[in-house]
Amino acid sequence: MHIFKKASDIKQFIHNLKAAGHSLGFVPTMGALHEGHLQLIRRAMSENDEVIVSIFVNPTQFDEASDFSHYPRSTAADILLLESIRCPILFLPGEEEIYPDEALRRRKFDFGYLEKTMEGAHRPGHFQGVAQVVSRLLDIIPADRLYLGQKDYQQVKIIHRLVHDILNLPLEIVVCPTAREVDGLAISSRNVRLSKEERQAATALYKTLDWARKAGSRMTPEALKNQAVEMLMQVPEIREIAYFEIVNADTLSPVSSWVDSSRIIACLAVRIGEVRLIDNMFLKGIH
Repeated sequence: MHIFKKASDIKQFIHNLKAAGHSLGFVPTMGALHEGHLQLIRRAMSENDEVIVSIFVNPTQFDEASDFSHYPRSTAADILLLESIRCPILFLPGEEEIYPDEALRRRKFDFGYLEKTMEGAHRPGHFQGVAQVVSRLLDIIPADRLYLGQKDYQQVKIIHRLVHDILNLPLEIVVCPTAREVDGLAISSRNVRLSKEERQAATALYKTLDWARKAGSRMTPEALKNQAVEMLMQVPEIREIAYFEIVNADTLSPVSSWVDSSRIIACLAVRIGEVRLIDNMFLKGIH
């Protein structure tokens, strides 16, 4: 596996790949790799001549300093994992490579309503940080396809707007299904911070979403939302329900009727102990 730490070096390497006519897939990560990441990487490897995985814990997207400091960092283990699946290229930059000047760190984008609801409402500035690092990574890595997981659905919509409407890049965005544990819990780097009891309680997220999917049009979206929130409130380990929203999957605006959109998704965020978890599930249509 080729490992690059400098932007200039990987740019030259990519230039040579492109000159040879190779297609390039890109999987950006913040490390602490797990099966969810590996599913993205395997798919990218099956659909491209070459694949680059990046590992960079981006400071500008953390609204809580403690969340940034506690974010798991396991670079040595990550490298071994990537080697085990024969990942060809790793970009492992330091902060000075991603943000060589303050202007890049302060770059702002207009996402309108997409960044004002759900995660955007509860984590001001988070999606600006995401856009800052993604725009910079795409400056360095002009990939043909970008691979993202559905678990971070609002982030997917933000990146789609960034890539296609703001930066106007000829880049295909491939959204892969959420990777889940056997009991349904969405695989996340944050799960390792849950105690045994909290881990068991976290299965309520999937169970509630799955119930909402099956209940579907038997009740109004508002009634479905209210009952889902009531179900989550019955779990003692859940300290906070940040939101449970049923929205248009394209605009993220709330729906009042099942005929409001051909694609409707339920999104939620809760805090279990000290850990904030998010998940989502399509109730109508597909991603």
